[in-house]
Amino acid sequence: MKKLNKLFFISFISFSFFLHSEKTIHTSHLDSIVLGSGCFWGAEKGYESLEGVENAISGYSDGYGIKPSYRAITKLKNKFNENNFAEVVEVTFNKSEISLELLLHHYFESHDPTQLNRQGNDIGTQYRSIILYKDESQKEIIERVVDEYQMLLTEAGYGEIQTSIKLLEKFYDAEDYHQDYIKKNPNGYCPDHSTGVVFNTRNNQSEDIDNSDLLIGKHILVIDSENYCPYCEKFDEDVISKYSGTIPISKRTASNLNQLALETPTWATPTIVFLEDGKEVFAYQGYMESQDFYKAFGAFKLGKSEAYDVAFNKGTDSRFCKEYQIFKNTPDGIFIDKLSGAPLFDTKDRFVSRSGWLSFTKPIEASVYELPDNSFGMRRTEIRSVSSDIHLGHVFDDGPNGMPRYCINATVLEFVERKDQNI
Repeated sequence: MKKLNKLFFISFISFSFFLHSEKTIHTSHLDSIVLGSGCFWGAEKGYESLEGVENAISGYSDGYGIKPSYRAITKLKNKFNENNFAEVVEVTFNKSEISLELLLHHYFESHDPTQLNRQGNDIGTQYRSIILYKDESQKEIIERVVDEYQMLLTEAGYGEIQTSIKLLEKFYDAEDYHQDYIKKNPNGYCPDHSTGVVFNTRNNQSEDIDNSDLLIGKHILVIDSENYCPYCEKFDEDVISKYSGTIPISKRTASNLNQLALETPTWATPTIVFLEDGKEVFAYQGYMESQDFYKAFGAFKLGKSEAYDVAFNKGTDSRFCKEYQIFKNTPDGIFIDKLSGAPLFDTKDRFVSRSGWLSFTKPIEASVYELPDNSFGMRRTEIRSVSSDIHLGHVFDDGPNGMPRYCINATVLEFVERKDQNI
């Protein structure tokens, strides 16, 4: 029995050592550093987007004599207090997947380190650029990267780097509502204060781009981030990916807007700018819901017109209007949403109702939706576009052979001839 107990003890010790070794092997690749580059909301999300970053926590560091809390550091008396805490992010990363050097490349490229105690409109000591290292080996890498980036900034016409480099004394987690702030607040913007100057590991994004195409006619310009921007991705997915209208959409970063006459600040991403002949007509900073985008775009494209009144005020075309006269006898093809470009009705389903409005027996599948309309003392069924949510007309039950009659306003449509038989 004693021999068995001894064998069991040896086996247990060996197994425990194995588990400890596995854990040590796994965690030995992990390292961390504390970085401050202005508001920690966007910075935290940016680090989390990097391959190899295990965790990013918003917090406060490098303060003295003040409570490490958001309420304390944002008090007016602390705005220019040199002992104020800085908004920082503790970044935990796997050294086998991303080096500290590459992490610092992202850090410098994602803000303007030449600004002292500010980033864009965020002014005060809490927004200072700061790196807090753990040991001398980290410090050596930081200093090397700073020297390299200073040369690149100088070549690009920027001043001296103002980033403080200090030994980390204490990191304090920020309040829960600051953690994953952008994920919790999906309809906003990412502050992008980057200079556009990048390390030589990839092409310099600050090189001039030819914007001559944007100087003629109407265009939609989306100002995207030099770095990771979840709000930009969301706008891409919700709006741009589903847009196929006739006015082109272009993307640029804030450092590639040469030749364009913009009035709106370009530090928020996305910023949606409606351009005419290279000049800003209207702009919106931050993520736009699809419905809000199309209302703004409708005003830009349609102006104060009958089409705008139909699309957004549930107006009605004049009977036998000029657009109706044009569209009633088109060749074989598709009628599309005048704003989004989405297919709505097929000429194969068009018929002459003698009502003075375009009539169809059915829409293209999943292109429209219905709403009850009890305006003007009538009980009708309204038809709206799924893609842009604009008003199209009404559907009645008096079509040919017992089929519906989709009574549609021609002013909110465009026509595309069917050249490809797959359309």
